Amino acid sequence: MIQGCLLEAGLSRGDLTQAEWRILKDLLPIKPESRGRGRRPEQNRAIINDILWRLRCGAPWRDVPPKYGSWNSIYRRFRRWSEAGV
Repeated sequence: MIQGCLLEAGLSRGDLTQAEWRILKDLLPIKPESRGRGRRPEQNRAIINDILWRLRCGAPWRDVPPKYGSWNSIYRRFRRWSEAGV
């Protein structure tokens, strides 16, 4: 039943649920004056889903599903967040 709900909502297995995202979104550095260029803060959920997919599967960055966006953009965000201790 739950998996059917996730599929209906367009989520993949392992993607953040709405409840998980509500908790996590306020912990991310998304202030417009400090975010620089690139993806808008509203797209952080897709970026995190991609990072989680990559870490869960152990695949190279270039092999992440294109539904999450450009692998290079996601890798750069992951690297910046890692260096900043996010």
